Amino acid sequence: MRLKTYIVEDNPTIRENLIGTLEELASIKAVGTAETENDGKAWLTDGVNEWDLAIVDLFLKQGSGLGVLAACRNRASRQKVVVLSNYATADIRQRCAQLGVDAVFDKSNEIDALVEYCIQQSGATA
Repeated sequence: MRLKTYIVEDNPTIRENLIGTLEELASIKAVGTAETENDGKAWLTDGVNEWDLAIVDLFLKQGSGLGVLAACRNRASRQKVVVLSNYATADIRQRCAQLGVDAVFDKSNEIDALVEYCIQQSGATA
């Protein structure tokens, strides 16, 4: 089963490469994207939109990924939220855990781990 995945990332090159890589390797289907905190929060909290996984960057064109994460705290238990950031420090990882994030990945060296996580999640929802 393909994970319905929403991506909050303001860099178009990173966003398109991420979608291409994950759709090819990890059984995801991109159902939408946002470049700002407000757009990400609005889409992810709209009960009409169906999603299994949200991938959120922390630094956005407007606002912060932390605001998106906070907005997703009351999501369904089957819905997973992960952070993909260049700033995956110990402090950031701790803050994300406080906001109920399922995993944090560093853009510079943990893309393979993100792919593996997505593969595991797609198997869990099958």
